[in-house]
Amino acid sequence: MPNNTASSGPSTAALPLSDAELDEIARRSAAGATVVGLGESTRFSRETFGVRDQLFRRLVRDHGFRALAVQDSAGAGQALDAYVNGGAGSAASALAAAWRPWHTAEMATALEWIRDFNREHPADPVRILGVKPVQAGPADYDAVLAHVRASAPDRLAQLTAHLEPIRTAHRIDEHVQRARGLHPGRPFAEHARDALALVESLPDTSTDAEDAVARMRLIVEFHEHSVAGCGNYAGEAELWAGIIADFQRDTGLRAVYWDGIAHTSAADTLLGAVPERGPQATVGSLLRERHGARYVSVAIGFHHGDLGVAVVPDPAPDLIDAKLAEPGLPARWLDLREEEVRRQWDGPAKARVISGVYTPERDAAEHLAVASLAEAFDLLIHLREASPVHWLP
Repeated sequence: MPNNTASSGPSTAALPLSDAELDEIARRSAAGATVVGLGESTRFSRETFGVRDQLFRRLVRDHGFRALAVQDSAGAGQALDAYVNGGAGSAASALAAAWRPWHTAEMATALEWIRDFNREHPADPVRILGVKPVQAGPADYDAVLAHVRASAPDRLAQLTAHLEPIRTAHRIDEHVQRARGLHPGRPFAEHARDALALVESLPDTSTDAEDAVARMRLIVEFHEHSVAGCGNYAGEAELWAGIIADFQRDTGLRAVYWDGIAHTSAADTLLGAVPERGPQATVGSLLRERHGARYVSVAIGFHHGDLGVAVVPDPAPDLIDAKLAEPGLPARWLDLREEEVRRQWDGPAKARVISGVYTPERDAAEHLAVASLAEAFDLLIHLREASPVHWLP
């Protein structure tokens, strides 16, 4: 049987919200909703993930939601969907090709719960989809290298010099490598384009050669569309929102969208790390345009804590994370659609965002800003303290 309590599994241990509170938040999130965006201010906290996971379980179990959209490629989404619908292997093996932030014991536990639910509801299962189109993966680099090794071994060293540095972006994003001082220097998209030119220049016209060129084009696209490649932290909001909306329309399934609050916000956001770009459309703001009030945006944030990757200090007084905090209170939540709550809390606001490039020294810049808190988020969940997720080996 799926374990639905708030104290089960690594993703939900010692959550600061009671079962009754989680039930009520899920009920309010589900009311009239076609798509619910459950956004976290960080991907590194087991508490914020645990709250999101428990809300998702309630949306599935009690309110009929049957789809989970995650920020990952279509291929990774298909692997997760296959696993939760009875495929071979383990949750960890299903996550092997997924985006690095999903490689946690908490995510594995969430997938196991979905798989258990689907086993008990074979005629009404939960589906998983990636919001990005098909992307290159490590196997594509291997295939291109193998083709050149067989057909033009004299060019292999040159190709390897281009591909080996840039394939590391599938473990640590290129922009994160730059922030951590790990980047080798030359932009990865440039390496990819040179590698494509090399493969296209080979005289081989076999089917294998065509496959190698197609894979190289996927690799180029991956690096050109990355945060570092396009210089945009917002991602391809219109494309991702379209994939979610089209899936929902085609299947009729009510969907939950898991991502960071900079993506799930129902209003345009300005990122403190790149203020020169001005307010940017988000996946959530585009879903709000399509679905109106049937897109519900829920934000899950925290006050301070050791996330393993960084120790996050108390927030600056002007952040909503500081204003929501009450000493001695482990968690609180607000429904900004209530007139009295909206009157008290609405207005321009800044919320902390802890990404892979976060350092405490840059804390003042690590936030998003919105013109209206109540337009961006329908419900706010604030946790007092956060601790790190458990990474899979």
